[in-house]
Amino acid sequence: MSYRYTSSKRIFGIPLLSIAYGPQPGKNQRQGHARGIIAIGDVATGFIACGGVARGFLACGGVSLGIISTGGVSIGALSVGGISTGALAIGGIATGLKSVGGVAFGVFSALGGVTFQVF
Repeated sequence: MSYRYTSSKRIFGIPLLSIAYGPQPGKNQRQGHARGIIAIGDVATGFIACGGVARGFLACGGVSLGIISTGGVSIGALSVGGISTGALAIGGIATGLKSVGGVAFGVFSALGGVTFQVF
């Protein structure tokens, strides 16, 4: 089962909303890749991205990469997740300049169950 939707409204040539889930055999795609200002899909790329793999300014997903990032594995300036890396990282395992977590590795500060701090 797959689903595709791209809004007709565009900002700077980029769709406002893009949704893409599931395979699309006709185009030889095994997973949906949504690209838009707001992107939702198996793989999502956009200003606001939500999906299994999400990339964007605000990213939420299983694996997420963004300025503000949340998910199972997250990387970003502000990162919250099971495993998180960023300037400010919060999570089960957190690494960053400042980190909070069960296991926290911090350059300037670390707070949590087991902590490692450089300075």
